[in-house]
Amino acid sequence: QVQLVESGGGLVQPGGSLRLSCAASINIFRINVMAWYRQTPGKQRELVAAAPRWGSRNYADSVTGRFTISRDTANNSVYLQMNNLKPEDTAVYYCKAEQVVETTTYNYWGQGTQVTVSS
Repeated sequence: QVQLVESGGGLVQPGGSLRLSCAASINIFRINVMAWYRQTPGKQRELVAAAPRWGSRNYADSVTGRFTISRDTANNSVYLQMNNLKPEDTAVYYCKAEQVVETTTYNYWGQGTQVTVSS
C-alpha cells in the first residue's frame, strides 16, 4: 500500500502561480510513474502531467509550457509547479502513483486538493 498526501492548493488570481506537493509513504524510486490528474464536476478525471521513473515527462496540451512536474526522491515527493494559471485550470487536483510489482500494476490516489483560479 502507498499513501499519498497532497497539499498546496488554494485560491489564486489569473496569471498567478501555485505549487502542489504530493508526499508518498514509500521511497518513490519504487514507484514507476508519479502523476497529477484533475477533475471538475460532471467531467472525467484527466491527466495533467506524468513523471516516469525513467524517461521523459509528459503533459496535457492545455498545460504545456505553464506547468512543470518534478520528482524528489530525497523527500519521497512529487511536485506540480503551475504558472500563468487560468480560470479553466480550476479543479480538484489528484496525485497518482502507479507501481508495477512483477506483472501487476497497482494504482494509488491521494485525497485531492482544490485549486481555484478566479479574480
